[in-house]
Amino acid sequence: MRREIILDTETTGLDWAKGDRLIEIGGIEVVNLIATGKVFHEYIDPQREVHPDAVKVHGVTNEMLKGKPLFADIAQKFVDFVGADAILVIHNASFDMGFINMELKRVNLPTIGMERVIDTLQIARRKHPGSANNLDALCTRYGIDNSRRTKHGALLDAEILAEVYAELSGGRQAGFDLSRAPRPGASRSGAVSGAVDLLTKRPAPLDPRLDAEAIEAHARFVETLGPKAVWRRYLGEPEAAA
Repeated sequence: MRREIILDTETTGLDWAKGDRLIEIGGIEVVNLIATGKVFHEYIDPQREVHPDAVKVHGVTNEMLKGKPLFADIAQKFVDFVGADAILVIHNASFDMGFINMELKRVNLPTIGMERVIDTLQIARRKHPGSANNLDALCTRYGIDNSRRTKHGALLDAEILAEVYAELSGGRQAGFDLSRAPRPGASRSGAVSGAVDLLTKRPAPLDPRLDAEAIEAHARFVETLGPKAVWRRYLGEPEAAA
């Protein structure tokens, strides 16, 4: 079982080393590239102003963050969601991990090593050198609907990245439909059965592969096997007695 967390963040600005802070974290748990329905999403009071250029990107204003919890208030919840073993899947991971680890240090919690991180931007650059590999460009390349993405948002971007990651990993997976994923605490049997249906049921039967000549040739071959051939029962003939 491969447990991964598809993760995205939004921030007050571009540089955590100069005092910028997290304002939003969104994460989606997937197991073997199939969403389990477990989601983490929090807005955070950064205790500083959001830069106007950042607001243009994600649309989260200072007013919207008033009364939201501090990172210290949700830090343990985030650590518990990520767990000790899950791989974090992030687009342009060094940016998000710089902010996450800075915030974890501020509250005296262990940081997360980059050995636990998969950077989908690096994967995309290897697969499509010389092409645009931002999230919107990858959605266009793989035919993923990102029409909801009028502004960046951590949870929405994590949902879209989950689909992009499935494509980068070799193709969209059966059952990877976030809209049908069970909600937290719900049974996963529906999601599993949906995946099985997609794997085992064709929308239309295949065309016959054998023509009359091939069937006749097979019948002639069975005749050469003698009167006791078990294949005769499939031709409607009884097996010869021993």
